[in-house]
Amino acid sequence: QVQLVESGGGLVQPGGSLRLSCAASGSIFMFNPMGWYRQAPGKERELVARITTGGTTSYADPVKGRFTISRDNAKNTMYLQMNNLKPEDTAVYYCNRADSARITWGQGTQVTVSS
Repeated sequence: QVQLVESGGGLVQPGGSLRLSCAASGSIFMFNPMGWYRQAPGKERELVARITTGGTTSYADPVKGRFTISRDNAKNTMYLQMNNLKPEDTAVYYCNRADSARITWGQGTQVTVSS
């Protein structure tokens, strides 16, 4: 069973940047569409960024133009570069497959945007 470990979160001021990482225990990124999800308190988990096996990316409207998803297949790692962060980006961020199947969710990484 592949395991996912997210890291890179933290406390940042509005307008700041963070780079999240998602490390997988197996070679899943090159074979599956993958995504970054987030869950804010009291809200459902939502997909915010997606990357296909061919490298095509797509983003939810609230993060478009500010977030960039990428992956390094050789390192079994996926990234989310987050720029111009806003308080509404505060959430726990997770990575997982972005199709109908799911790997067991990791612990996520907390991102808090506050002055």
